[in-house]
Amino acid sequence: MGRTAAGAAAVLAAALALTTGCDAAKDAAGGAVSSATAAVASAAERKMDEVRDGVDAKGDVKAGEPRADGDRTVTEVTATNPEDANADYTVMVNFRDGEGKLLDSVVLNIDAVAPGKSKSGTARSNRQLSGATRAEIGRALRH
Repeated sequence: MGRTAAGAAAVLAAALALTTGCDAAKDAAGGAVSSATAAVASAAERKMDEVRDGVDAKGDVKAGEPRADGDRTVTEVTATNPEDANADYTVMVNFRDGEGKLLDSVVLNIDAVAPGKSKSGTARSNRQLSGATRAEIGRALRH
């Protein structure tokens, strides 16, 4: 094999190794993000489980359209109290991508919602989210 052919083969081999290495790095990074997202979701669930004497109030709560706010994604969450006494709400908001994959989970408190009234709060992602994002109410408790 001549010098030129050997050099071309070496360059091709190096490029292949770098491409393979990049794919492996992407897979590892994706796995780390998935693990971190699962840990955040688990922490959010534990926080919800700490609420005592809460009743399911998912129907009382709505999430608005997500939007960028600096390096985070935020959504306005509105709780409407159908009861005849003030109520506090603890709400778990899930941020998902366009395919429904969980990107992040946060817990938000909306306190002292008057009877028959609505009150809003802002759920802010824990990290920067990219691409099309939607917000959904994972759980909501009135207490």
